[in-house]
Amino acid sequence: MALSLAAVPRGEALRGHLAMLSVSALVAGSFSFGSLIANDIDPVALTALRFLLAGVLIGVAAALGPGLRRHQFRAPWRFVLLGAIFALYFVLMFEGLKTAAPVPTAAVFTLTPMLSALFGWLLLRQRVTPRILAALALGGAGALWVIFRGDPGAFLRFEPGRGEAIFFIGCVAHAAYTPLVRKLNRGEPALVFTFGMMLAALAVLTLYGAPALVATDWGALPPLVWAVLAYLALCASAMTFVLLQYAALRLPAARVMAYTYLTPSWVILWEIALGHGAPRALVLGGVALSVLALAMLLKDG
Repeated sequence: MALSLAAVPRGEALRGHLAMLSVSALVAGSFSFGSLIANDIDPVALTALRFLLAGVLIGVAAALGPGLRRHQFRAPWRFVLLGAIFALYFVLMFEGLKTAAPVPTAAVFTLTPMLSALFGWLLLRQRVTPRILAALALGGAGALWVIFRGDPGAFLRFEPGRGEAIFFIGCVAHAAYTPLVRKLNRGEPALVFTFGMMLAALAVLTLYGAPALVATDWGALPPLVWAVLAYLALCASAMTFVLLQYAALRLPAARVMAYTYLTPSWVILWEIALGHGAPRALVLGGVALSVLALAMLLKDG
């Protein structure tokens, strides 16, 4: 069974925070790179191939590391549940982006930490202290500041539509995943547990997305698609899944998902690196709020 939060050494908790810092940067890269190929491949086909490639990487790493044993996959329904939830998030993210603009979609994504705190209480009875609640609120304000480029008018014009509603369902799934990892893990190593989840997710996607997989002209996909898929599979999937699993076993769900607030700030850095320009200096105020929120979380242990 996973250690209780009280039993996690401070050093382990700090490593959990470092893992989530890395996750936020890698996930932000998937937004910037993913936007380059959004119209070149079906969302289900993209997600299935992403899980396939990442699953191979994780499987090899698990076999060479802790090893794969049959008893580690007992109660396979756990992996099916977690795999279906995570697959649902990725598919609905791309499905929502078909009709939703990036700005309101990103605003919906900032609801994930609060949702995760709720699921953490429902599933694990993890309590949110006043300090964590204040940090979540501060981080949310900073993220919205970044997302709307410091323009109050842009925030007031936010009108949720069908795409935002679809993505919100995905965000609910994403928020539930983190506390479920802690609840359902039975002592399996992070690599093994992640591999089981990814195999299950791939099976679900293959069954659901068979028509899209068959209809995709894989040979005609431009080279950029394959390059971005390599990043999504290695960095934004394989590495982040393991890091998320690692952090979820050492930190409360609310703190794990609080790093979501850093994603818009990392996106800005990725966009600058890709030559897409820098935002106005006013936006940096939102970045400062996000960093302050994380400092509050770290101080709280």
